Order: sequence, then C-alpha cells, then structure tokens
Amino acid sequence: MLRNSLKLNSLSSRLISTTRKTLMQGTEISKLSNGLTVATEYMPNTSTATVGIYVNAGSRAENVKNNGTAHFLEHLAFKGTSKRSQKQIELDIENIGSHLNAYTSRENTVYYAKTLKENLPLAVDILSDILTNSKLEKNAIERERDVIVRESEEVDKMYDEVVFDHLHEIAYKDQPLGRTILGPIKNIKSINRSDLVHYITSNYKGDRMVLAGAGDINHQDLIKLAEKYFGHLPKGSSSLVNNMNDQLPVFTRGERLIENLTLQTTHIAIALEGVSWSSPDYFIALATQAIVGNWDRSLGAGTNSPSSLAFAASNGLKENNNQPLANSYMSFSTSYADSGLWGMYIVANSMEHNPTLIIKEIIKEWTRIKKGDFTEMEVNRAKAQLKAALLLSLDGSTPVVEDIGRQIVTTGQRLSPEEVFEKVDKITKDDIKLWANYRLQNKPISMVALGNVDNVPKLKKIEAELNAM
Repeated sequence: MLRNSLKLNSLSSRLISTTRKTLMQGTEISKLSNGLTVATEYMPNTSTATVGIYVNAGSRAENVKNNGTAHFLEHLAFKGTSKRSQKQIELDIENIGSHLNAYTSRENTVYYAKTLKENLPLAVDILSDILTNSKLEKNAIERERDVIVRESEEVDKMYDEVVFDHLHEIAYKDQPLGRTILGPIKNIKSINRSDLVHYITSNYKGDRMVLAGAGDINHQDLIKLAEKYFGHLPKGSSSLVNNMNDQLPVFTRGERLIENLTLQTTHIAIALEGVSWSSPDYFIALATQAIVGNWDRSLGAGTNSPSSLAFAASNGLKENNNQPLANSYMSFSTSYADSGLWGMYIVANSMEHNPTLIIKEIIKEWTRIKKGDFTEMEVNRAKAQLKAALLLSLDGSTPVVEDIGRQIVTTGQRLSPEEVFEKVDKITKDDIKLWANYRLQNKPISMVALGNVDNVPKLKKIEAELNAM
C-alpha cells in the first residue's frame, strides 16, 4: 500500500514526453507512452486537490447484449480489489478525509477523488486500484445486481429521465448512442463476470484515458503518479477522441406517445439534431438555446419576462382564458462526440393544460429566431448568461477537473474560460439566424410524450408548422 512517505521511482522509458504543452494559462498537458493524457491546473490559495480518471467509454461502447455493463462496473469498483477489500478501500478514504465518487454516462466512465495535497499519491493509487484491479467476485456481482435493478425501478419514476431515454432511443434508432446507461432489466439480470472483464480489456486502454487534476497540485508530480499507477495499461489502436466502435450516428425522425393516465403531469420532449462537443457551432447552439430559455410556473417568473415565449406561457392566450399554458419548459442542447440533441422539454398538467397551445408557442419562438426577429439585446443577454454559467460552473477544484477531463476526452483539448469568452463574444445575430435556419428548417424531428397524450399534437403537424416559413 502506498504511504505518504513513499518515495516515487524515477520515470521509466515508457514516459515518452515530459514536455508540457500549455493549451491555456494554468492548464498543463502531457502524455505517457501508452497514450494516457495527464492534465493539471494549479489553483492558488487552496490546500486541497481533486484528481479524476476519465475513460472514453460508456454505454455507447456496449452492444445490445451487454448494454449496462459500464454502469455495472461502476457499482463493483468499490467492492474490493486484489490489493484492498471493500472495507479497506473505505478506511483508506475515511482515514485521510477524502471524498471518492464515480459516474457513468453514454460516452464516459469517471472516477474521482478530492483530498488534501499530501494525500494525493494515495488517492491516485486508490483510483488506479479500483479501476484496474477490481476482483469482480461472484457474490458482489449478485448483490449489486439487485441494487441496480432497484435503481432502475427508481429511474422509471423519474419522468424526465424516462422521456430522455426514449428520446435517445428513437433519435438514434438501433444505434449505440440510443441505448440507456443502466441497460434493460433483462441485461442487468444476466450480465456476468466475463461480460465485465471483456468490457475492461476492450476499453480500459491508456489512450482512452485522461488523468486530470486541479487544486494544489504539481504537474510533474502527477505525471510520476500516472506513470507509476497507470503506465502499465496497454495502448489501444485509436486516438483519444476518435475511438468509438460504432459508425457516425444518424439522427432519425421518430415519434413515441406513451399513455399513462395515472400521471398528473404530461412530459414532452421535442428534438432536432444538435451539435457535437467539437462543432464550430457549439457555442452558437448554446446561445440559441439561451435565447429560447427556460420557464417554470412555480417560480412565478414570466409575467414581466423579456421573453415573449415565457410571457405567453405565464399569461396564457385568449383561447384558454389567459391561464398558464404549462407547468414549465426547458430548452436543451445536449452534445456528444459526433452528434447532439437540441430542443425543448415541456411539463404540462394533464387536467389543466392543452399541450398543443404551448407547443404552438414554441414553434412560433423557433420561427421568430429563424426569421431573425430578435434583438441585439437578446443576443447580448444570451451571451452574458453563457459566460456567467461557465464561471459559476468552475467554482472549486472538482468542477475544474470535470471541465478539464470532459473537454480533453471529448475534443482532445481544453479551452480556457478566456478562450470560451472570446468565442462567445464573437457570436452575432446573423450567426444565430443562420444556425437556426439550417437546424430548424426541413430537418428530421424526434418527439416523445409521456402521460395524457390525447392532446399532444402529432409530429406531422409540428413539422408542418415549423417548416411553413
């Protein structure tokens, strides 16, 4: 076991480059010979650090039969390794007052730890241990199987999760990106140790990983720790970003109405194909989303909102006696390595609201943007919101590590806040109008509705109204 007093060995020949490439002020990036990327950002005036290992593999790296494996592995990572029992892992973390966590997404698996500076070597040791040495014992697999089944049942009660899972399934029909993260119940009940081992050996490659650190951290120190604890990993046959085992995803038109009259609310998601993380239009898509905005009746906003859509949603129309049109709406722009979803999520009261009315207003808003009938003030407000959201999201070493890891594992680089601000500031009204006309005119649409779907307009009607201009 690694102790604080343990002296690190000198770098072996596997480290092909210790030349630090500074892609932004404060962010240093290096690579080991096995392709693993090490990235750090020193943050002054703190004595803590967060370190995370980002694997460019999630549910998208699975197939129909083993869908759910990546998430299953996340559960088993803390259940014991060849070096540590579950109890020992917990004690090692608790004894140094650290925080250890993990999550799985469609494209990534992430393990991270927040700790005091002097305990960073032990934190990296533990991350490596749970990632590469998990015992995957039969008893632990069976225990976690029951836990994951219950988790899946709980997710089924989270209607936004249900709707977006269905939206992915129809928008990326019969494609890896359309699969859920947890996998179907039948897979959860059948995944075995060989499935888990195969996933690890297929995807846990050096060049599919980023070891990111932020806080009171030294780049050269993390390189040495990376070499010691991750340098043994094999190198894959693909680059960090371009390593998905599936074809370029194809966005497909689709409609799914799921009737459930027991629900008090009706949930609707309408999406067109959005942009990838690395798209030149990434920030334009976000600015357009910000102009459309969000609204929630429970917050009391909208009556005096500068947004015409929020005003209509809050104050209603003559045809509904000027009552609110919905409970809430939320614009979204979800990005992946080579595709994305852009659209609107709506929650309406199943008894009070006719979803046709709020959807009609949303189509009006999208059409308004396509026509360029929005002001420079709206553009500037959207840009200010994007920049404020970025700064608020980077408050602390853990979110900074998340930003470093996510950017590098998805795009191969890290943009500094200053570089992001520069890109956002360059967005013009014409950029947004052109983007909207390209993305929102005569393009496939996917829609999912859950609840009382009788008054949800058919997809053909939505398409006809959106394409009428």
